[in-house]
Amino acid sequence: MALRLAGIFPKLGEEMSDSLFALATAYRTIYGVIGTYITARLAPNRPMRLALIGGAIGLVLATMGAVLKWNKGTEFGPHWYPVSLIIGALPTAWLGGKVRLMQPSSR
Repeated sequence: MALRLAGIFPKLGEEMSDSLFALATAYRTIYGVIGTYITARLAPNRPMRLALIGGAIGLVLATMGAVLKWNKGTEFGPHWYPVSLIIGALPTAWLGGKVRLMQPSSR
């Protein structure tokens, strides 16, 4: 919504260009890494496992979104967009967990 309010994304119901969907993919990837890093950071033990569980949840939700909206209209974007979210769910979760594992343990 912040990108819509800033005028970067069009208003709801208006079509977006492929470049804007690429921007959306990029920021969602960054959010995925940050979110799974936080999950791993808060984990009392086995942080990578919990980060990957978060990634699996993202994979399921992205898949459900793609299936439900696949041919519902151009306002949901090109088909590569939900596919990229599905493909990126687990690698971004792994990266978030890996960043956490690379940090020295705080005591």
